[in-house]
Amino acid sequence: MKLNNSGYTALITVSIAAILLFLNQYNIFTIPDVALIFSRWLAIAGLVFYAIMKKSLTSWILVSMVIGAEIGHDYPQIGMDLQVLSKIFLKMIKTIVAPLLFATLVYGIAGHADLKQVGRMGWKSILYFEVVTTIALFIGLAAINISQAGVGIKIPAGIHEELPAVTAQTTTDIILHIFPENIAKSIAEGQILQVVIFSILFGIGLAMVREDKRLPMLNFVESLSEVMFKFTNIVMYFAPIGVGAAIAYTVGHMGLGILVNLIQLLATLYVALLVFLLGVLLPIALIVGVPIKQFLAAIAGPVSIAFATTSSEAALPRAMENLEKMGVPRKIVAFVMPTGYSFNLDGTTLYLALATVFVGQAAGMNLTFGHQVIIGFTLMLTSKGVAGVPRASLVILLGTAASFGMPTWPIFIILGIDELMDMARTSVNVIGNCLATIVVAKWENEFHPVKD
Repeated sequence: MKLNNSGYTALITVSIAAILLFLNQYNIFTIPDVALIFSRWLAIAGLVFYAIMKKSLTSWILVSMVIGAEIGHDYPQIGMDLQVLSKIFLKMIKTIVAPLLFATLVYGIAGHADLKQVGRMGWKSILYFEVVTTIALFIGLAAINISQAGVGIKIPAGIHEELPAVTAQTTTDIILHIFPENIAKSIAEGQILQVVIFSILFGIGLAMVREDKRLPMLNFVESLSEVMFKFTNIVMYFAPIGVGAAIAYTVGHMGLGILVNLIQLLATLYVALLVFLLGVLLPIALIVGVPIKQFLAAIAGPVSIAFATTSSEAALPRAMENLEKMGVPRKIVAFVMPTGYSFNLDGTTLYLALATVFVGQAAGMNLTFGHQVIIGFTLMLTSKGVAGVPRASLVILLGTAASFGMPTWPIFIILGIDELMDMARTSVNVIGNCLATIVVAKWENEFHPVKD
């Protein structure tokens, strides 16, 4: 009952603010600025009351975006000063990637007794991952070229001085960056793909030693993965503050007008992801013979967690558990799911392709289809290190843009709505990896659906 009351309160206060804004905007009645500001903050108070009663991270994230936009609109300087909070959030997120990826990959590989099956599952998984992510990438390119969401954005004066210098990479540099020279250096520099390669080789090496030597390390990496899952949950409590600060900075620096282009970009992403789900993943599931109703029931929980936390890793334990209950052997789940978190990020790949062309459009660059294809295949390589972690895709996007001589200021504009975009692409990442696990299990003739 209290939740319903808070919902009604939020609805009433937001409606009042919207009506007053409408009447003033179209000169039906002249509303004093003080009254408009008061009505907006009253609406925010109603939303905060609802979020308190709802006790949901997603609710707080959405409310924080509204608060951030209002602060940026009413108090631009304060909004710009809040950028430090969004930077703190980004830094904390980056600390999660390497240890979590190392732990899950090593455990998934070394937990097998049959290395031949590991190798067989490995090439089957990689083949499937590359085909599906390539399709996702081209859907992203098609969507942004149709919507032209980045066209018309004006370059904000002075923003270039605020961005760090990024060195462009050649093809040779990109290839060499796949392989680690020093794992500590790779972690410190955020070279996630190098961590993936190291983890795979480490896992294979661990699987080849005697059991008495292997078990202590296996127990360690299993414990490490659990700790990092909890660490992720702790950091995500700061998400509303980081997201609110990001959009406050965007609105404060560039005004509410920039949100028109961003909303168009957001709609483009959601439509493209929907096309991918219905036009690619659903046909694959039907062709392979996945029991759709049972599959939807199994992924409903993990996908809701991923959507709420914008973290694929937060959904991993529940997803693995549900797939195992559905009839996928644990050895396949433990290998394919963590590997897919580095090599099968369908939603992120689609987003990166879309966002890169958006950057070019915003900068007024005329990217030919050939340029876009080259950029796409570069993203196919560099995006393997994203690992499904919130905001890591922005780092990949920065590097790719720099490699092709694009300005980086549009990427900081995207950060303002990246939370909403991340909810969708992370959910698609989880769905894609759950389906990939079943496909590989079917390919291995080891998928035996548990009948209800």
